[in-house]
Amino acid sequence: MRLLRGAAVAVAVVAIVAVAAIVVTWTVGSAASKPLLDPANVTDDGVVVTSVTGTTLEDSKAEMGAPGSGAAGATPTPTPTPVETPAPDAEATAAPAVDIRIYVDYLSPGSREFQLANAAQLATWVKEGAATLTYHPVAMLTSKSNGTKYSLRAASAAACVATHSPDAFFAFTHSLLEQQPEVDSDGISDSDLAAAAIASGASSPKVVRDCIENEDFAGWAKSATDRALKSIPGTDGVALTTAPMVLVNGTQYIGALDDPAEFSQFVLTIASDGSTKTPSPTPTPTPTPTPAP
Repeated sequence: MRLLRGAAVAVAVVAIVAVAAIVVTWTVGSAASKPLLDPANVTDDGVVVTSVTGTTLEDSKAEMGAPGSGAAGATPTPTPTPVETPAPDAEATAAPAVDIRIYVDYLSPGSREFQLANAAQLATWVKEGAATLTYHPVAMLTSKSNGTKYSLRAASAAACVATHSPDAFFAFTHSLLEQQPEVDSDGISDSDLAAAAIASGASSPKVVRDCIENEDFAGWAKSATDRALKSIPGTDGVALTTAPMVLVNGTQYIGALDDPAEFSQFVLTIASDGSTKTPSPTPTPTPTPTPAP
């Protein structure tokens, strides 16, 4: 009887192992066969901000402080109004909007610092047409969340919002950076990321939630980060080295992240440099003397 009982147990164990192997094989195969999805409304791996509604920036304004001091209650920083230059017909012509690109890692303390300090003036510039604003979600700190890959999941969630509700993207980005978890913590769950997107005004809540909880764009987020680490489009060989990386008309901002006045002055300088470059006048041909008879 003992032999029969032992044989039965051995057969049961073998069966369980076989079933487990089939399940693991199916799971790995399914994951490997999952297509790599690309988000919509993305150019060069960046999301252009189309709307700055859906969030109040009173907290950001309070944190802006005096230029260079970090104290609250300071006067607003200057707005980068497009510089005007005389046109050939003597009429003033507005300079083109400056191009601001922000490579943002939602777990990076510097990304949070820059956003909270500059969100109010960034929103103003976009509303006034003085700047185009593009966020590039990247996942440089994927290994800094106890194995939950929060940085990657947050970038994927941002791509979901960009795809299914682009008007809520700015508000969602601001919300994630406001409630940013600590580095080396577990981060925010996919369910909470979805809730944050819906609270930020995302339309089609069920579609957005499913996209975020299924991590539809995690593969894209990793590939986009790898591409940026090699080279950033529209620059002279610049590559992503840190987050945030802020580019204004292709020139990297290296000033204080928490000083909106310094950043505003940088933007004004870049805008002015671009607007004052006028074409050189075309030389007038010198008349050729007519030979005397």
